[in-house]
Amino acid sequence: MKYRFAAPGNDKITTGRKSVDKEILTRSPVSGGKPNRCVIFPANVSMIAEAMERRNKNWIVRTKIASDLIVQVGDSCFHLHKLAMASKSEYLNRIVFQRSCNGEKGNGPKIFINNFPGGIETFELVVKFCYGWKLDVTATNIAALYSAANFLEMSDDLDQGNLISKTEAFLSFVMFSSWKDTFLILKGCESIPSWAKKLQILQRCSEAIAWKACINVKAFAFDDDEALGLEALVNNAEDSKQEVRAEGWWFEDVSSLRIDQFIEVIDSIKRKGIRSELVGSCIAKWTSNWLSQITSGLNNMTPKHLTHQLCRVTTESLIRVLPEEENAVTCNFLLHLLKLGLMMKINAELLNKLERRIAFMLEQCCVPDLLVTSYGENDPVYDVRIVIRVVEHYVSFVLRNPAPRIFVVGRLVDGYLTLIARDKNLTAKSFQLLAEALPKSARHCDDNLYRAMDIYLKAHPSLTEEQRTSVCRTMEFHKLSQEARQHMMKNDRLPLKMRTQFVLLEQVNMSKFMTAAGSNYWRTKAQAIIRVSKGLEKGFLTSQKEIKMMKKEVEMMKKQLNQLQMCKIKLQQQVKTWI
Repeated sequence: MKYRFAAPGNDKITTGRKSVDKEILTRSPVSGGKPNRCVIFPANVSMIAEAMERRNKNWIVRTKIASDLIVQVGDSCFHLHKLAMASKSEYLNRIVFQRSCNGEKGNGPKIFINNFPGGIETFELVVKFCYGWKLDVTATNIAALYSAANFLEMSDDLDQGNLISKTEAFLSFVMFSSWKDTFLILKGCESIPSWAKKLQILQRCSEAIAWKACINVKAFAFDDDEALGLEALVNNAEDSKQEVRAEGWWFEDVSSLRIDQFIEVIDSIKRKGIRSELVGSCIAKWTSNWLSQITSGLNNMTPKHLTHQLCRVTTESLIRVLPEEENAVTCNFLLHLLKLGLMMKINAELLNKLERRIAFMLEQCCVPDLLVTSYGENDPVYDVRIVIRVVEHYVSFVLRNPAPRIFVVGRLVDGYLTLIARDKNLTAKSFQLLAEALPKSARHCDDNLYRAMDIYLKAHPSLTEEQRTSVCRTMEFHKLSQEARQHMMKNDRLPLKMRTQFVLLEQVNMSKFMTAAGSNYWRTKAQAIIRVSKGLEKGFLTSQKEIKMMKKEVEMMKKQLNQLQMCKIKLQQQVKTWI
């Protein structure tokens, strides 16, 4: 990027290879390859340095006058001059004046500066400025230099065109003219978080990013390649997904920020009124990037390069910044956050709030939304415990406020059980707990539950009789369809005791049905004869077909009853053998 920038007075600020001596502020289009850069010259110089030498940890400024001031920053000492430094810095001026009042002469004791913003590198730039040397300022070092100028109180009250005003001008210019340079400024703030907050650098950058994220993509200038890609993305946005992607062109850059900066940017974006779905998608993007960095460490609860405390604080911050609007974030993303929150042992109130939010979303969920990958080597592929917690939370709410859509959640849980049933690492206890998490009234029909149980029993042939019984305990015989009952009575994978009970129940039901059918048969037959006689008068013979169909149904029921009796005898023989 090429800029021309000059400060008031006779100072010079040059960009690239050009410099200007008059007050002017212009810019070429922001599209370009190179980042923002300027060179600053001080307006008035009390003393010009001939050279600056470094000897181990000592920095020595060579002039015609001997050094009379030593400033130690960290473990390095700078041999300087009071005239050059005190004329620009109110902070150093005050210390020098106090010492002279105390009668100290010569170099006197060192001035120790602890926690100097930007460290030795930034202090070196300050020294060069005070001695009339040019400063090479970029978006990467401007935050530290601006903070250092404020630390040393280098204001225009002391000297017109001082370092605070110059860095402030460049900072503001870069912040609102370049998208990528704004992120470089934030990157430079990572080493000076307290100063970035105190001087509102973080807030100003966040506001600039939020403002640019709100504007039309075509109205904002980027680097050439990026601009072409974004414009094509907008022009080709034919469906909703592409449209969301076009509107979220800023996700990638914002997702690269550190958590404290990211939270500040998201808060600014929310204040600008950007749609909650976009904000939620950006939070999910940042979380995905973050989780990919620490997943390998979660197995041992010792994330690489991150402490457990930082992970906990990060998780809590993400939960707090979530948009409150419904459907702003997906249920699957919230379940991943819940899993992370449980692992990090976050605040109980936040955890409960998150569980409640997920529970209220269950009625609009589908099975893939519940899939949360486990991290343990011997754990099931998907984390069932998280789903159990959320379903139990939902049930506790439903018991207090009956929900007409509880059957939807029942089908959801049965579908989830069917999907995970083949997992070899899924324990019978986990399967049972999830199946029993819902009340029996949550299912009109148990066919889906029976299918999930059958798949689980087939995938786990080594289960004991007791375990198989616990898995199938939730299923109710009278809620099964006739087809499911027929399959169940021939299913050798079911517990023997349960099969016997269900066969007896089916036989009792069939006997009652046959008795009722027999009495109804003769009554129906007499009615049919009357209808036939009437029908013959009208020329209709449909009643004869009805009688034939009824006879056929009775014969079929007799056949089924015989099959049940044979099945009963077979089961009784198996029970005797088993005993």
